[in-house]
Amino acid sequence: MMASGNIEIRLRDLSRDFIEGQRTHRVLDNISADFVRGQSVAIRGRSGSGKSTLLNLIGGIDAPDAGHVLVAGTDLTELSERDRTIFRRKRIGFVYQAFNLVPTLSVADNVRLVLELNDVGAAEANVRIEELLDAVGLADRGASYPDVLSGGEQQRVAIARALCHRPSVLLADEPTGNLDDATADSVLALLQELVHEHGGTMLIATHSNTVASFCDRAVELHDGRLERPTNDPPAA
Repeated sequence: MMASGNIEIRLRDLSRDFIEGQRTHRVLDNISADFVRGQSVAIRGRSGSGKSTLLNLIGGIDAPDAGHVLVAGTDLTELSERDRTIFRRKRIGFVYQAFNLVPTLSVADNVRLVLELNDVGAAEANVRIEELLDAVGLADRGASYPDVLSGGEQQRVAIARALCHRPSVLLADEPTGNLDDATADSVLALLQELVHEHGGTMLIATHSNTVASFCDRAVELHDGRLERPTNDPPAA
């Protein structure tokens, strides 16, 4: 049996509904699952299957209609919206398909913004920015702005930004959807390397078998439910 102390994310009886005209559409239906520390998991499913909704619930961006989301022992469903925001800022990193970089900030300042929100001092912030930009292959692009970067470079900035505050959970929503195959492979390998190095837990929402193959394991979101939702212990 898996030790409960190794579980980073715990979902219990999680449901989320959306109203479509006069009908209620259940996107997530009574999901229970555990995700362990130090592992990457692909959440596979077709477009519209609820993958992004699930990540938003785990990240505290949205609240479920029923059930509980626990991250690092904290029940997000019992927190106010403000407290969920503070928790997410400190403990969770997001990598979005659309990058969501601030166009008026340089590469370095896009990363720095997250550190400032977490009250990281200037000296420590400079060290982290330098280390992460080097890790993602952008050591010489700190002064550049997003509009002069390629899609792959922008995604690498987004990865650095998501990891700079050393979150225990990294959520990636179709992180390679805008990238060519070679760049996508490079980004996925980098995500795996950085997550394993820092001992975090990564969930990647994807419809791609190729993306899923980069992860330690995969689950399938189908008709609002997760198939094979119980984690195996991480490989030694």
